[in-house]
Amino acid sequence: MLNVGALNEGYVLDHIKAGYSITIYNDLQLGKLDCTVAIIKNARSKKMGKKDIIKVECPIEDLDLDILGFIDHNITVNIIKDGKIVAKKDLSLPKQVTNVIKCKNPRCITSIEQELDHIFVLSDEKNEVYRCKYCEQKYHSKKKSGNKLIDVRK
Repeated sequence: MLNVGALNEGYVLDHIKAGYSITIYNDLQLGKLDCTVAIIKNARSKKMGKKDIIKVECPIEDLDLDILGFIDHNITVNIIKDGKIVAKKDLSLPKQVTNVIKCKNPRCITSIEQELDHIFVLSDEKNEVYRCKYCEQKYHSKKKSGNKLIDVRK
């Protein structure tokens, strides 16, 4: 049995769709943080069959949970302090995301004004559709194909 040590302070990101933890690691820019990160891929799960888990030992304010809600709002976030779970945070789709995705409309002001933030606003929560704040270009946060997430940001 695999044993990954307990955290003193940080997060455990649980119920990540199997095989998706590396994408989350990159999107949260965990490689740039000076902290300990453990990635567990394809762990057995009664609820999901297989799942990924990420353990991040860092001060709680170092992670952007809005980005995590954008990536997959079904992930469970366990907040750890003094080696114990002090809270579980349910994620939701953020109402707005800034500089997470880029507008692909060549006529958008963000194509001309490079220093402008790329801001997308949630326009349809049910279908997970975001629109550019400036030109209203439509963006789907993800497509579901069976149980597998397909990243469409690239």
